[in-house]
Amino acid sequence: MSVDLGICVAVFAGLFFMAVAAGISGTSISASHGRRELTNRRIVVLGLFTSFSGVCLMALGAWLAQEDSRYGVWEILGILLLTLAGAGLLAAGLGPLPPWLVEIIGPYAERLPPPVRLAVRDLGRRRAGAALAVPTAMTATAFGLALTVVAVGLTAQSKAEYRPSARPGTLLVRAGSAAEAATVRATIARELPGVPIAQRETVADSSRLFGVEAANVEASEKAFYGEAIGDENLLRYLTGDRSTPYDEGTAVVVTSADMKVDSVTLTYEIDKDDGNTKNIPAIVAKTSDPHMETIFLPSTIVRELGYQLQPSELIVDPTLYRVTAEDQRRLDDRLDDAVADIYVERGFEAPLGWLPVAAAAFLIAVFCALTSGFGPDANARQARVMRRAGDNFRWFCASRAGLSALCATVLGAVVGCPAGMFLLWPLTISGSWEEPVRPPFETPWPAITAIVVGLPLLAAAVAAIFAREHPHVPGPRPLTPAGR
Repeated sequence: MSVDLGICVAVFAGLFFMAVAAGISGTSISASHGRRELTNRRIVVLGLFTSFSGVCLMALGAWLAQEDSRYGVWEILGILLLTLAGAGLLAAGLGPLPPWLVEIIGPYAERLPPPVRLAVRDLGRRRAGAALAVPTAMTATAFGLALTVVAVGLTAQSKAEYRPSARPGTLLVRAGSAAEAATVRATIARELPGVPIAQRETVADSSRLFGVEAANVEASEKAFYGEAIGDENLLRYLTGDRSTPYDEGTAVVVTSADMKVDSVTLTYEIDKDDGNTKNIPAIVAKTSDPHMETIFLPSTIVRELGYQLQPSELIVDPTLYRVTAEDQRRLDDRLDDAVADIYVERGFEAPLGWLPVAAAAFLIAVFCALTSGFGPDANARQARVMRRAGDNFRWFCASRAGLSALCATVLGAVVGCPAGMFLLWPLTISGSWEEPVRPPFETPWPAITAIVVGLPLLAAAVAAIFAREHPHVPGPRPLTPAGR
């Protein structure tokens, strides 16, 4: 099933906000508000059980989608929603973990340098604030990583399914009628002066029987055309060789195989349901492109059989002129969509629309990690401690933001990577009778590693650059009896 990446973004956005709400609520419940209070272990265990249930649901959805049979619309939707629900449970279940992790690493941080040690203490002391910032950053990271995994997988499937329509660099213009084809030809000649234009034609009355075959020549599944009717420019476009001989009374078998063909057989009708055959001389022309394998017939031969021909495609051979994006834009401006369909074969082009969405998710994760240090009197006490220890206060801010981002990105990777891997299966199942093309889905581990490592470093760098010491503002003193 071909799924537009915009739909995937919308689906993941719903998952993102659902998991944020669930994760923040769970974290807020599990986080202790006092400095010496321990994290609620029952909430943590319940969260882990919830995450395990989510993984099981995702695995079930992927298993249901592995069959290569045809699925109905409701079946596809049901499997997709089942897998999405599992991903949401996985993300929500890991929400209570951040304060528990801070509590665990606290004793080990006592041996670390003062900035890191103080950063761990500060996150443990201010768990209520971290309970909002870290799970939100975790879910944003999970969203971005899952989107990355899904986008890479869908791109691999689209590339495997892609079938070119012409040789690379070819300009194809399809017109509906002879009058429109004449207008299109004049426009191309005006915009691309001096460039030869090949014309492929088809039988105007599609109900009339017409066919061509050659002995020991089988049609290639990759071929663009069953037969090609046109002029000498079309023949030389098919072979890619300007020296290919052309004769109006001779057919040409364009093939990449070594063979000898002396004639081809035409099947045609003069009257309705009247089958006739005719042998005409033929030669063989080699091509290196299997997509170009076909039997070429000069237009004169077909017209002599009493058939009316109409233009099907106007072609600009890339060996003669390489159409640029500017040329294509000018032709699009000159020709109305109702008159002609303009296409330039540029090979498979991977969609990149998901990249800004993923980048925005990662930036949200960095911002949320930075907010773990927000609040009144956030830096006053820490600044005094750092001055007494002789360390730079910026190192403390960098350590605090980096630790928050590291905790969020690691947990985000634990959520996002399996979510993306499992979601690929329901997103690539077939809703038609054709068997889906499923290439090996390669997880982009280098990109994932770079994100997991890079986001904490980016958060630390930003926190160090914008570090500010907030002076402590004492609260109002209680009035004494004498002062009343």
